Amino acid sequence: MTELYYRTCTELVDLIRSGELSPVELTVELMEETLRRIEAVNPKVNAFVALRPEEALAEAREVAKRLASGDPVGPLAGIPLGVKDLEDVAGMVTSFGSVPFRDHVAQTDSVQVARLKAAGAVVVGKTNTPEFGFTGFTKNRVYGTTRNPWNLERTPGGSSGGAGAAVAAGMVPLATGSDAGGSIRIPASYCGCLGLKPSYGRIPMGPGPILHMAGTAVYGPLCRNVEDAALYLDVAAGYHPADPHSLPGPREALSTPLPSLKIGFSPTLGYARVQKDVLRVVEDAAEAFSRMGHRVEEWEGGLPDVSDAWARWMSLEVYAQVHEKYERIRPEMGRTLAASIDEVRGMSVDDQVLYQRLRSDLNRALWDFFDRFDLMLTPTMPTEAFAAKGPPPS
Repeated sequence: MTELYYRTCTELVDLIRSGELSPVELTVELMEETLRRIEAVNPKVNAFVALRPEEALAEAREVAKRLASGDPVGPLAGIPLGVKDLEDVAGMVTSFGSVPFRDHVAQTDSVQVARLKAAGAVVVGKTNTPEFGFTGFTKNRVYGTTRNPWNLERTPGGSSGGAGAAVAAGMVPLATGSDAGGSIRIPASYCGCLGLKPSYGRIPMGPGPILHMAGTAVYGPLCRNVEDAALYLDVAAGYHPADPHSLPGPREALSTPLPSLKIGFSPTLGYARVQKDVLRVVEDAAEAFSRMGHRVEEWEGGLPDVSDAWARWMSLEVYAQVHEKYERIRPEMGRTLAASIDEVRGMSVDDQVLYQRLRSDLNRALWDFFDRFDLMLTPTMPTEAFAAKGPPPS
């Protein structure tokens, strides 16, 4: 029998509904087991950087009472939840992994956290992130380095590295992530869990002091299977006035059989260098789709490499969050992040026009691709997990 702390959200919900364990017994036991698991594993992995054990236990008992009395509870009733430390939980520090913000206590929940809590999830604590989510591995000067639970010398990725490590290590079955250029997908790849970057606007972002500018960052889940990700989106998606770009939330029936799909397989997207043994695993996955009855065809085209332009836009996004106090806090920020911000402070209108042109070229290339194919299959990461403290491979 799978240990309780390695069950999926849907399995745990089904346990409650089946009556195999009483709702009170399971809900409280699950939280107690979660806290014991974190106490045993987190000192080595450093996925959680702040915990609220007493509050979490009290909230789990409250959920259990509501279940026992027949009161309505949400679809995530009693599920332990980790929240990435770029996102607000009322009464907890949102440090952004940055020394100047180590005492920055949030006054309200983010829209996403509020919706997950309303669905019955119980926030256990905050998970580690690189400073302002700036790198693809998780290390900062406030809380240190997060390590991959499969190999403590390797990174879990970033910037949702604490979230991915917490799920993979059995600390929580569900954690929030955010992703502009891989920050959910990289930890999912390196930790072997399920990560989804939803469409822009699917889950509302904020509220915050400034609206996001780049149109690439989204919230999404790190969990254990597709069913849990769908459950998460059912709860978290939907319009909210804090985010004018947010969209109505669709409900997808996972039980509906897929038609035969035409899948375009791109090993490199036309520009990347992929580690040979990583490529072999991805080729095996392509064969699995073929065995399921889908048509897999290698795509001969490629996408424009927009990585440098994307990196500068992300630096501008961070600067927008801190610009009023930047000169004062710059000495306390990481050198790489500060240097990147310094560079984009001189960004010209011509630079911005060029980047929008690159973005348009990328959109055109994807348009052409999806005129031919239903899905794109490509490696999530071109390498295996690298050293926990970095640097990342070139």
